[in-house]
Amino acid sequence: MRSNRWIRVILLGILIGVLGVPRDAFTARARQQEGPTKPSTAQTPLPTPPTPAQQQQQTQQQGKPEEPRATISSVSTLVHVEAVVTDQNGDILKGLKKENFRVLDNGQPQQISNFSPTDAPITIVVLMEFSRLMGGYIGYAGKFWASGFLNHLTDKDWVAFKTYDLKTTLQVDFTHDRNEVQQSIASLFFPDFREANMFDAVLETVDQLRDVQGKKSILLIASGYDTFSKHTLDQTLKRLKETDVTIFCVGMAEAMNVMKANGGGVSYLQAQNQLNTFASMTGGYAWSPRFFGEMDEIFNSVAGFLHSQYTIGFSPTTAPDGKYHKLKIEVVDDKGDEMMIADKKGKMKKLVIYARQGYTAPVVSTPGN
Repeated sequence: MRSNRWIRVILLGILIGVLGVPRDAFTARARQQEGPTKPSTAQTPLPTPPTPAQQQQQTQQQGKPEEPRATISSVSTLVHVEAVVTDQNGDILKGLKKENFRVLDNGQPQQISNFSPTDAPITIVVLMEFSRLMGGYIGYAGKFWASGFLNHLTDKDWVAFKTYDLKTTLQVDFTHDRNEVQQSIASLFFPDFREANMFDAVLETVDQLRDVQGKKSILLIASGYDTFSKHTLDQTLKRLKETDVTIFCVGMAEAMNVMKANGGGVSYLQAQNQLNTFASMTGGYAWSPRFFGEMDEIFNSVAGFLHSQYTIGFSPTTAPDGKYHKLKIEVVDDKGDEMMIADKKGKMKKLVIYARQGYTAPVVSTPGN
C-alpha cells in the first residue's frame, strides 16, 4: 500500500511539471473548500469615498475609451464656489451666464476662469443621526426622513449613506443605486447609543469629500445636538471655512421642542443655531420642520438647490497668505448693474444668492524657505 502511495505521488509530480500547474494551486483549492476565513477583529478606518469621476472612468474603460480630461493640480490656487440664485419668493433662477456673475475676494473683483451650468450630476452624502436621543424619536425620524429624500435624486446622481451616534459608520458607499441605500435604511433597527457626536461626523465626512470632484454636498439630518465629540464647535467652524462642500441641514428636534411646555430652552436654540451656521457658512440651507408632512417639500427644495448650482472658479489675485478670505457673489445684468426681478405685483426685488461665505487661502512656500 505504501509503495502504491509513493508511485501516485511521483506520477502527480511528473504531471504538475508537464502541465505547468502552479505549485500552490491545490492548497488554494483546499482553502476554498474550507470556506471563508473569519474577518480580522482589528478595526480599520472608514474608506475614503471614491470620486464619481474615477468610477465613471472605470465604467467607460469597459466599453468606449474615455477621452483625456484636463485636471487641476492639487497645489493649484483655483477656488471653486457653488452658487444658487433665487428670487425673494425662493423660486430658483436658471439660465444665467458667466457674464452675469461677479466675484469679490476680500472686496477685490476677480476674473472668473471656470464656469459650469446647473445640469451636472450631484454627489451627496446623506449623513443621518441615528441615536437614542429623545427616547429614540431621533432614530425613528431619521429613518423616515432619509428614505423620503432618495425619491428626489436622478439616476445620474451619486449618493452615499452614513449614520452616526457615538461613532460614524459608512453604511453605503457612493452608488447610483438608490434601492441599495433604501434597503440599508430599512435594515436599521434601534440605535446603540444615546450619544450624538455630530461635530466628529461632519468633519470626518468633509475630509472624505476633499478630493471628490464636481458638485459635492452633505445632507445632514440631525437633532443639532452634540454630546460627546472630540472636536469643539469652534474647531468645526474653522474647518468648514476651508471646505467647498455645501451642507444642507434638516433639524429633527423641532417637533419635540414644540411638545414641551416651556420649549427646549437654550440647549435647543443652540442646536438649531449650529445647523443654521453649518448651512449658511457653506452656501446651503437649513430647515426645522414640525410635521412629517413638510418633508416632501423640503427634500424637493434640497434637490432643486443641488441641481441648480452654478459652479464658479477663479484664481485669486490676492496673496496666498494662508488667511481666511471673505467671498461675495453678485449677479449683474448686461450693463454690469445689480440684477433685479419684478415680483408678482410688478415691484423690482433683489435676488438672493446662496454661496459659501469665504475660503482659507493656501500658503505657497518660496524657494529657500
